[in-house]
Amino acid sequence: MAYVIDGSNLLGHRAPGGHRDPEERGRLVAALFAFQRVNRSRIVLVFDGPPDERFGDGRPGEKFHILFPPPGEKADGVIERLLDEVGDKRRCTLVTSDRGLRTSARSRGAAVLTAPEFERRLKSALRLGRTEREMRKPRESPTPLETEIWLELFKDRKR
Repeated sequence: MAYVIDGSNLLGHRAPGGHRDPEERGRLVAALFAFQRVNRSRIVLVFDGPPDERFGDGRPGEKFHILFPPPGEKADGVIERLLDEVGDKRRCTLVTSDRGLRTSARSRGAAVLTAPEFERRLKSALRLGRTEREMRKPRESPTPLETEIWLELFKDRKR
């Protein structure tokens, strides 16, 4: 499955005004990178505005790309070109709440998720990823010192 994500639109849903906040953008990229690892999917994230130097060449991972439109162009144009270039559009999902882009994607044969729908999937995948990491953690017994400290803490508790 490949996701083409209208980054500014998703940011606006996640945090009103977040599309202008570089910290929110960074948090979104981190969350999507984790989502991509859990789902083993391809992600193309398209933001409005000038390129962000924090993301280097726009390719943090082999299956994760961050794109910015050329000067004077909007992300919508980049997204529409990407949808035109996709071979099997049935395996491509556009994430946006923009009505015009959703209509355009559907007419090209791509699936569509609104920002709230994708946000639910994102949260679910991140929870699953945390659970899997917890399950892989080695179990460690407390040291004698830790046991002593805990026993001391709970010794004086009234029942």
